[in-house]
Amino acid sequence: MSQQKCIVIFALVCCFAILVALIFSAVDIMGEDEDGLSEKNCQNKCGQRLFEKLLQLTSQNIEIKLVSDVTADSKVLEALKLKGAEVTYMNMTAYNKGRLQSSFWIVDKQHVYIGSAGLDWQSLGQMKELGVIFYNCSCLVLDLQRIFALYSSLKFKSRVPQTWSKRLYGVYDNEKKLQLQLNETKSQAFVSNSPKLFCPKNRSFDIDAIYSVIDDAKQYVYIAVMDYLPISSTSTKRTYWPDLDAKIREALVLRSVRVRLLLSFWKETDPLTFNFISSLKAICTEIANCSLKVKFFDLERENACATKEQKNHTFPRLNRNKYMVTDGAAYIGNFDWVGNDFTQNAGTGLVINQADVRNNRSIIKQLKDVFERDWYSPYAKTLQPTKQPNCSSLFKLKPLSNKTATDDAGGKDPRNV
Repeated sequence: MSQQKCIVIFALVCCFAILVALIFSAVDIMGEDEDGLSEKNCQNKCGQRLFEKLLQLTSQNIEIKLVSDVTADSKVLEALKLKGAEVTYMNMTAYNKGRLQSSFWIVDKQHVYIGSAGLDWQSLGQMKELGVIFYNCSCLVLDLQRIFALYSSLKFKSRVPQTWSKRLYGVYDNEKKLQLQLNETKSQAFVSNSPKLFCPKNRSFDIDAIYSVIDDAKQYVYIAVMDYLPISSTSTKRTYWPDLDAKIREALVLRSVRVRLLLSFWKETDPLTFNFISSLKAICTEIANCSLKVKFFDLERENACATKEQKNHTFPRLNRNKYMVTDGAAYIGNFDWVGNDFTQNAGTGLVINQADVRNNRSIIKQLKDVFERDWYSPYAKTLQPTKQPNCSSLFKLKPLSNKTATDDAGGKDPRNV
């Protein structure tokens, strides 16, 4: 089969404009600058505008289907249903007490968005998100449609079937990747899924997809997630969850791969995060060519004291990226690197492999540039005990080791790191 040629663009910071453009691709109307929205005023208006655009599509006889685990009393979903949208409610608690965190859009069987941005209209303008849109990429869309169909098939069911329908099998996986051209760059891609309970035949598990990306890295692994906590929790106990933590240690010690972790710092940051970071840093002590650096992204210093829903009913300004980039591949997913996310929640990941990463249009090159932009920004800081926020009394921060993470190049051009 000949390679499919797709166009890929990134959706950064405010994902609203890019999602509206994707919506308009369904009706062949250009969505740029629609309603005079810009990055400056997006914070106050974009979520409501996105909702209004979806309502408009229903009046134009365009089919809208949504899958959600939100309870049926959601005013937004009820409003869409009244306008003719098909809303499927998935009872995740019936399977493994998890949540549906998948976040992807499919338009006209040709275009797809996948990334960290959900459809919470209150958070679209304030959360720093990252996702990608694939235009004219029907082969990849076909595979994601099967995941959407899997979710839809679980409507009204209290357990997963013993055997999945062949129509829900994966089309591509880590062993059989989609061969395609992304922005005129030869590429390979496949989508993965979580939890393992939701992985029919030929569907890669998210953890295995992440393993494949880290294992193929030769020089560096850059990881940007909101939370890093290798723990699996229940109502009665917490246990160490080594799946990703051990893989990072293996890359550091056994293969001398350079690792950078960019995490978010806010009130919900678990104090144990700092213990695990200190442990990771400690393994590089006196080991040649073992390089681990960690920074915390803090958009507003008061984020550490912010509640999930503040007095003005807005959400904290957070960096909610959920991706990883190496010298040859990228992974964009729906989860933070927390044990319960992968073992209980439903989410989707995307892996892209590219050999020519020097091309400026290469997805790998663009994603690496995004990471380094954030890493060297004034918002990314090494968290030191003497610089804790005033509200640190809310929880006791565990200090990092004396060998704190510092800028890799002391202000030098990141390309030389």
